[in-house]
Amino acid sequence: MTHEKVALAFSGGLDTTVCVPLLEEEYGYDEVIGVTVDVGQPSEEFDEAHETTEALGLDHYVVDAREEFAALCLDAVRANATYQGYPLGTALARPVIAKAILSVAEEHDCTGIAHGCTGKGNDQLRFEAVWRDSDLEVVAPVRELGLTREWEQEYAAERDLPVEGGDGGAYSIDTNLWSRSVEGSELEEPGYVPGEDIYAWTSAPTGETEEIEIEFEEGYPVGLNGESVDAVELIETLNDVAGSYGVGRTDVMEDRMLGLKVRENYEHPAATTLLNAHEALESLVLTQEERMFKTRIDQEWAEKGYQGLVDVPLVRALEGFIDETQERVTGTVTVRLEGGQARPVGRTSPYAVYSAEAASFNTADVIGGIEQKDATGVAKYHGFQERLSNEVAEAANAGQPLADGGPDDE
Repeated sequence: MTHEKVALAFSGGLDTTVCVPLLEEEYGYDEVIGVTVDVGQPSEEFDEAHETTEALGLDHYVVDAREEFAALCLDAVRANATYQGYPLGTALARPVIAKAILSVAEEHDCTGIAHGCTGKGNDQLRFEAVWRDSDLEVVAPVRELGLTREWEQEYAAERDLPVEGGDGGAYSIDTNLWSRSVEGSELEEPGYVPGEDIYAWTSAPTGETEEIEIEFEEGYPVGLNGESVDAVELIETLNDVAGSYGVGRTDVMEDRMLGLKVRENYEHPAATTLLNAHEALESLVLTQEERMFKTRIDQEWAEKGYQGLVDVPLVRALEGFIDETQERVTGTVTVRLEGGQARPVGRTSPYAVYSAEAASFNTADVIGGIEQKDATGVAKYHGFQERLSNEVAEAANAGQPLADGGPDDE
């Protein structure tokens, strides 16, 4: 007889805890294993997951994917990736988590793979985009059985499952290296003004100021204040430093992939700081046409990142353009942290597309064979078509042709 085993994306919260007996009773699995993936969550979340799996008698596997996730976050920096005004955090973490769980499932000869996502959110799509490329059965008990939060709480109480009060707090919170999201309860009301209690990474802005220097090589941030630093340490350090100045808060009405509009609150100090610094350096080293076209490339990358589709052919093609532009995005950016902002106040690069002599109002010399009076011809042509259009319209309204031969007067 075949031993049916399923790997469950396990957090230790209400949804995934309830899924354990349901996978056995409703789906007929002989064994459930729990898999928790570390992408920078607080240590207490792993303690909770371990205690819960131990109480349930499950084998529990923890995968450290912080470096892989941090690398993807820095790829997002090169693409200036934001969605509707905030840096992608949860969205980028999900494919990393999904791959790690799939690897454990295959290693332990599982026949199924499961998550505790509802049918209203984005995460179900992000997980399954990875998993459905395998031969494993994909199971989603909360979605497929139409479970509600209240039903799960009652079920957990009846079965004496090891969860306290359902979710351990009033809000649904998701934390990783790159961002912390807070939703649910009264925050679902767009008109509700949240208090400081929802924030954990950021302090209320004060009048204090600090300047930091971030070094980039080919678009990747590699150093802080003159010291080389790896991706994980850089992100963690900037979350602490920038967060202490209130940097990186977003309150947004977000359009989900299924068409639902939801209210989300985010904290992302390191992400905001690095994205602002990177864009400042790009403004120095890229040509105007490169910058304008790259905004389209960046937007497409961000859309696929939001969808959890970071490994699709389109993204690989987009990254070909991004790689080409980032060859010159090397240099140092000085960022001033103050009043909830991370504001670039200085940038240097050996690839700067800038000439102080050419740009200065105090320079009368001929630069590159061009002098000020050469702009006269450009000034005459600038806006010519628009002026002509206005003249044609005025003549047509007056029922008169242009004196120098406008539209035919029949």
